[in-house]
Amino acid sequence: MHDISTEIEIAATPEQVWSILTDFSAYPQWNPFIRSISGVVKTGERLNIFVQPTGEKGMKFHPTILVSVPKQELRWLGHFLLPGIFDGEHYFQIEAISQDRVRFIQGEKFSGLLVGLYKSKLDGGTKSGFIAMNQALKLLAEAL
Repeated sequence: MHDISTEIEIAATPEQVWSILTDFSAYPQWNPFIRSISGVVKTGERLNIFVQPTGEKGMKFHPTILVSVPKQELRWLGHFLLPGIFDGEHYFQIEAISQDRVRFIQGEKFSGLLVGLYKSKLDGGTKSGFIAMNQALKLLAEAL
């Protein structure tokens, strides 16, 4: 198992952050990490995602939404090839700090046979992608 977790404070309401996070059609305009995403934001639904950390080759995958709690959490589970080879449980959490300020947490729990081979890549490009997305989300939310 290998975990990556990032967070950022955003001067916006949970509603504003959730609205941006779940407006998948707008991702290509603002998101430097998750370049495209489509699907229904509902527990049990499958998404179509294309991620591409800056300077790296992109990857498509089709995770299943595990948790969708409006204004609080979105979590999905994806697999490379078959479950148990390289699995990633990605999560976004929105924690209210005050009426118009939130802590946005983005992370992923990686597990499976191949995770050890990719730890440095996960701690490098993947984590950098999370941070870049967090910063872009902050800029967009605070501009509203």
